[in-house]
Amino acid sequence: MSIRTHPVHPLLIAVPVGFWIVSLLSDALYLVSAEADLWSALALYTMAGGFLAALAVALPRFREIKEIGLAQMPVNVIVVSLYAASLGLRLGEAPNTGLAIVLSVVGVSILAVLAWLGGARVRVQDVSE
Repeated sequence: MSIRTHPVHPLLIAVPVGFWIVSLLSDALYLVSAEADLWSALALYTMAGGFLAALAVALPRFREIKEIGLAQMPVNVIVVSLYAASLGLRLGEAPNTGLAIVLSVVGVSILAVLAWLGGARVRVQDVSE
């Protein structure tokens, strides 16, 4: 099997998802740790890194859109929008960290469902994206 014949998206999607999971874990440590400033900053930077990586991953996805259709696109846009809103809440003059963390939890939850559905699609329908 050659990398030229393999879709690029499944290889790259782990980068933003990994960043966003680390961001959520950092938020959890922010809530329970004495070093809140450290964890808050790490959550912000990993969330921003995940957002930028997601935008970069979207570019090859548009080339593959003819093969996979538009089925997952709306949900992916919703997830990226949740993280954009969470970033906005964290970067404002009066940060609303509580709501930003809730949006992060919702985003990771949706990503978990998408990952499960993608795995089921590959196993059951023998479809690889």
